[in-house]
Amino acid sequence: MQPSVAIVILNFNGRNYLERFLPSVIASTYSNKKIVLADNASIDDSIEFVRVHFPSVEIILNTQNDGFAGGYNWALQHVEAGYYVLLNSDVEVTANWIEPIIDLMRSNEKIAACQPKLLSYHQPHLFEYAGASGGWIDSLGYPFSRGRIFDVLEKEEHQYDSTEEVFWATGAAMFVRSKVFHALNGFDASFFAHQEEIDLCWRMQLAGYKIFVCPQSVVYHVGAGTLPRGGRKVFLNFRNNLTMLCKNLPFSEKCWKLPLRFLLDAISAWKGLLTGDTDFFRAIVKAHWAVVRWWIFAKKQQVKEKKPMSSLGGVFKGAIVWQHFIRNKRFFREIVEKKHA
Repeated sequence: MQPSVAIVILNFNGRNYLERFLPSVIASTYSNKKIVLADNASIDDSIEFVRVHFPSVEIILNTQNDGFAGGYNWALQHVEAGYYVLLNSDVEVTANWIEPIIDLMRSNEKIAACQPKLLSYHQPHLFEYAGASGGWIDSLGYPFSRGRIFDVLEKEEHQYDSTEEVFWATGAAMFVRSKVFHALNGFDASFFAHQEEIDLCWRMQLAGYKIFVCPQSVVYHVGAGTLPRGGRKVFLNFRNNLTMLCKNLPFSEKCWKLPLRFLLDAISAWKGLLTGDTDFFRAIVKAHWAVVRWWIFAKKQQVKEKKPMSSLGGVFKGAIVWQHFIRNKRFFREIVEKKHA
């Protein structure tokens, strides 16, 4: 018998996306599934719309907007299934997107999370920013993907169709074992949005699990559909990335990598200021102060064993900033050893 799968869509004022993309999710061929809409205190008519037009979809209602991280932590306390699929509302799925990933995860109990291949909804010949064909990270904590380096998106030419271990699985379409999610207390709710899935995948690996990408499953992602670009997005990305390093790096790496990252971020901030982007500069300064306050005042999350980054899957041992901006390497396969591509 197929294991139970709950496709949980976190919604905040997403009526247009639900109208456009829910039909593809409902048409998924996997039989032992249920679709749950977890609403983050929307003020549009999305809930009424789904109740009328998609009555098979279960709905649970939050009383406040807890963001991606807190919203899913709240929602998944109310959902029972062997596997969760955390699916953005702005994703169009293909008919048999579930089966290959569930088959893969069933074949190896150590796989705690897995993602499909993400292509751009508006430009299907390109990989999509949020995860492309599997998330990696470099030695300094900068995330990138098979098919996406910083803002450079590669053409999809089936060059990354191998099923393999990666560092992180995209939160836009993340398959996760429910028991592992709850055992690790889910996402870090303080992240609100951005990179909470990378932090969770890192903690999963520290707990002895693996993260995979299964490109035989394909979905199409609109992207940037939940939080507008701007100062808030920059702040969350920089703050959350540094906080993640503070939490998960062993001390021997933390003591030199964090100062270097603060320096590189500062260079990026000043570059933004000199080009007239004062919002970008202020967001990074604000993010750095937030990390310092977190380090001083917050209760630290303890991990029993903080393994060196080099011992984890999907880690590039060099510096992606150097490879991309100094050596002008644009594509994953140019940077990571060919055996990984």
